[in-house]
Amino acid sequence: MMDDSSTSLAGKTALVTGAARRLGRVIALALAQQGANVVVHYNRSAEDAASLCEEIRGLGVSAWSVPGDLSDAGQTESLFDRATQDAGPIDILINSASTFEKETLWEASAQSLEANLRLHATAPLILARTLARQNRGGSIVNMLDTRVTVYDRQHAAYHISKRVLLTLTRMLALELAPGIAVNAVAPGLILPPAGEDESYLQKLAHCNPLNRYGDPAQVTDAVLFLLRSRFITGQVIYVDGGYHMKGHMYD
Repeated sequence: MMDDSSTSLAGKTALVTGAARRLGRVIALALAQQGANVVVHYNRSAEDAASLCEEIRGLGVSAWSVPGDLSDAGQTESLFDRATQDAGPIDILINSASTFEKETLWEASAQSLEANLRLHATAPLILARTLARQNRGGSIVNMLDTRVTVYDRQHAAYHISKRVLLTLTRMLALELAPGIAVNAVAPGLILPPAGEDESYLQKLAHCNPLNRYGDPAQVTDAVLFLLRSRFITGQVIYVDGGYHMKGHMYD
């Protein structure tokens, strides 16, 4: 059964995939600021992961860095084992690891489609099942993208795999209840893609009803809200200025 005694995250242990950079890093820090110990997963960003762990420890909680290529099922399975060996049982799983390659449906190779599906869907499934086998309850938040509500023709493999993760979120919410709550957060214009700057956000701000772009703190607010909630599962919070209601196409 889920623990209804407290909504505090203090003393809990979180595994955050893709935590070394971007939103994963911000989420990991937000959890640490709430008193959670954090396992920082990374793939190639070892230095960034190490600096994040140092920053987290400076907040008075524990941190461990664990490498792994989540497009490899074997490494995904060993990641959780390594995390629990270092940190003990995991209470919170944040599936944040992601890749965002520009390719249309005509350009996407079979290898790219498979790699995106393994990273964005298979890995979260493997980690969720492993978390459930601890038999101690917990919470899972999957990081989606407001693009799951439209057709993002410029990032086909990414779009397909994130749509699968959306469906998987709802399936897991049913399968893992009542012990584990499974929800998702779908950011919109928060950070520009790699290689872009703030002008990218400014150019697209008019696409949402609020006519602005957000910041990472608004995403972490949504994540923390879901982790503290005792009666929410299978839900998606769109942190996108209302973009998901417009149905426009990202070009």
